[in-house]
Amino acid sequence: MKTEKNELLHTLLDFGEAMLRSGAEIYRVENTMLHLAKAYGATEISIFVITSSIIATIRLPDGQEATQSRRILNASGTNLGTLEKLNALSRKCCKTPIPLHRLRKEIEDAKSSVSLPIFLIGSILAAASMCIFFGGTAWDAVAAAVFALLICLLQKKLAPLCPNNIVFNLLCSFIAGVAICASARLIPVLHTDKIIIGDIMLLIPGFVMTNSLRDMLVGDTMSGIMRFTESLLWAIGLASGFMLAIWLIGG
Repeated sequence: MKTEKNELLHTLLDFGEAMLRSGAEIYRVENTMLHLAKAYGATEISIFVITSSIIATIRLPDGQEATQSRRILNASGTNLGTLEKLNALSRKCCKTPIPLHRLRKEIEDAKSSVSLPIFLIGSILAAASMCIFFGGTAWDAVAAAVFALLICLLQKKLAPLCPNNIVFNLLCSFIAGVAICASARLIPVLHTDKIIIGDIMLLIPGFVMTNSLRDMLVGDTMSGIMRFTESLLWAIGLASGFMLAIWLIGG
């Protein structure tokens, strides 16, 4: 029984961590873990989730209790595809529980990353369309698309080397800003501000900030404030990088 409850707790933490890393709201993570624990026989459940930690305590019908906690590092990703699969999996398990070893395997299977071609195409279309939306010309949109590829490269190569998203946003925006400003000086038909507006949309933590406000509105004040502060610091790093590039190169 001791092994069973520890295995259940470990699986619950795996599920919660996967949801948190995919961009789920705090309430959604806690509610999903609560329903899964009930579906697998827990009589009492206490779950506390913040952006950087999950603590879960369960009591089984025989009266035994167990508690586990998990530190969550870099839970700042957004993957709606994975989140959709995890939500579907939780509903399936609440209706008809499956063995825990199978559940752990399905959790791993649900963790999907966006393919590189889709990632590149999406970034190009987003940067170019936002550039046009904010008044850029066709040439500005082409330039924004090209620099979107540079940002994608930095996200793949530079991000793993940075200690956090604040440092990454600062460095990434500075490198992209220098390249954009230098190109605009060499090619007079380009408008620095419109290209930067298009490309900055790839880095703005809008989804995280929206989730932070939602967390605060539903009562998860601590987590909401933590997420809001974190996203605000990312935005400050992003703006500082572009401002420094403009100050150095001109634009």
